[in-house]
Amino acid sequence: MPFGFNNRVLYVDLITGTLEIEEPGEAFFRTYLGGRALIAHYLLKLVPRGADPLGPENVLVFAPGIVTAAPFSGQGRNGVGAKSPLTGGFGNSEVGGFFGAECKRAGFDAVVIRGRAPHPVYLYLNEGKAELHDASHLWGKEVLETEEALRAELGKGIRTAIIGPAGENLVRFAAIVNDVSHFAGRTGMGAVMGSKNLKAIAARGKGALPLHDPKKVKALATWQTSNPQYTQMYHEHGTAGVLRGQQLAGGLPTYNFQEGQFADSEQISGHRMTETILVDRDTCFACAVRCKRVVEVDTPEIKVDRRDPDIQVDPIYGGPEYETLAALGSNCGVNDLIVLAKASERLAALGMDTISTGMTISFALECYEKGIITKEDTGGLELRWGDGRLILRLIEDIAHRRDLGNDLAEGSQRLARKWGRGAEELVLTVKGQEMHEPRVKHALGVGYAVSPTGADHMHNFHDTAALTESPVLHRMREFDPTLQPIQAHGFSDEKMRLFYLFSTFRHFLDSVGMCHFLPYSPQQMADVINGVTGWNVTVQDVLAWGERGATLARLFNLREGFTAADDTLPKRFFGPFRSDSSPTGKPLDEEGFKHAIRSYYAAMGWDADGVPTRERLERLGIAQGVELLVRG
Repeated sequence: MPFGFNNRVLYVDLITGTLEIEEPGEAFFRTYLGGRALIAHYLLKLVPRGADPLGPENVLVFAPGIVTAAPFSGQGRNGVGAKSPLTGGFGNSEVGGFFGAECKRAGFDAVVIRGRAPHPVYLYLNEGKAELHDASHLWGKEVLETEEALRAELGKGIRTAIIGPAGENLVRFAAIVNDVSHFAGRTGMGAVMGSKNLKAIAARGKGALPLHDPKKVKALATWQTSNPQYTQMYHEHGTAGVLRGQQLAGGLPTYNFQEGQFADSEQISGHRMTETILVDRDTCFACAVRCKRVVEVDTPEIKVDRRDPDIQVDPIYGGPEYETLAALGSNCGVNDLIVLAKASERLAALGMDTISTGMTISFALECYEKGIITKEDTGGLELRWGDGRLILRLIEDIAHRRDLGNDLAEGSQRLARKWGRGAEELVLTVKGQEMHEPRVKHALGVGYAVSPTGADHMHNFHDTAALTESPVLHRMREFDPTLQPIQAHGFSDEKMRLFYLFSTFRHFLDSVGMCHFLPYSPQQMADVINGVTGWNVTVQDVLAWGERGATLARLFNLREGFTAADDTLPKRFFGPFRSDSSPTGKPLDEEGFKHAIRSYYAAMGWDADGVPTRERLERLGIAQGVELLVRG
């Protein structure tokens, strides 16, 4: 009997309605683990070169990891992947909640979905069995309405992955929503799901997964709960708690990244949220951290600036994370916490990525400010910084592809090509995906550039985490004992070594099914994998798994026409802020940046053009990737 996995991958053909089970064997899971690496394997294998991301030839993969559903904090994540309709390359998003664990408990290590159903359907995973059901009655419904309808049909014990109207309407940055308040937001996976007429997946499991050595797993769970200081900030304020630090450092996206600080930042901070509208904290499967915000606004007595006293916020959808507060708040000049909480609720209900939504709107706001577009282009709308009501309207219009929202739904890069007239200079994307600010943390910018999914702050390195003898540095010394503290700016060889190790570790986390906010070291992760599976792996295996996930994703992008020229940043980040608005922000040096890219390629075993060498592919056990790349 296997430990840590079911040895069952479900293939769903939506054209014919057939469901088949593959049993790939232990060697397969020892190679790919789950998540990013497993997704990249199936995309290389099954998606034809040049396939339309919104066409039936694209493949949508749901993949928990090898530790997902084990009883310790941080393992409750699953990956979702497909060819991205936003970037045209490797699409991947990770999401927490309970659905990934329930998928494993229901008997499936991954779900591979092909084709397009002739009418709306949903997939039901029920204790080892799988069924397709008609979902015509659910099409057009928002996320909570869909969840309630599915629970009425299938029972309250289910866990769900659902798209809202944004996914149905093929918004290129539509999200998939797990359990109403957890989001696979990046790279447009909700649009792929919508293109397949797949409204939802519901899962019901039974019992706990067997573990090889429960004591090792319990030891890690006990260590985490005995050391709450590492996660206390996330428990108290969620990711929104980092907004204050970003403001102080001058790295808070403001006015479409023209500035690094927002004058009204404290009004929208995570600390202000905790003091005012926070009513509870939510969590993911078996996680003690409870970092998810739950906010509610239903009374005029709340002492927050409220320009819209009629706005109510339903706590069922959770609450805004840092990404929402920055992308739709400071970067759009909005200083009203209540409006941003409502925006977070509507993005959840409609199923849309908060980062790309906010950054695309802020791009349009700057275009309007600079006269690149006028009311003739906006359908009569006046686009002004700080207009919270405008933000709420545009969210609805994007999700339903109405008026200006239909253009915004294409993302800022495609929109700039349509508008022209210099709009291209204001687009702040990598490979077509919107981003965060790298001028305070320079290696973070390198991470954006080389990311297989386009700009992504998660499988990335944040320079400020290793300025001193920090816990991050101590953990990475398990890979390389010689590592030393670094500077936030610049691209020293020491920094790039640390960047390679840390970002590769995060690619591993996205393959194994782990949250990035838990402070586990490589050795602890090796130990818990051994406890779950009995495989006897080492920290060097952990590093190899991370390389494998990143390299397979790189192969997919190369096959789809991406080159080293796409590993770059927008020009804005090689220049200063428009005013002295950042105490520590500094333009990236172009030559140093190019050197850093080459350094990363070398560390990964890629040649000067960013192509993985056969030697490295053979070392990683994926030499067949070359054949897949050529054959396409």
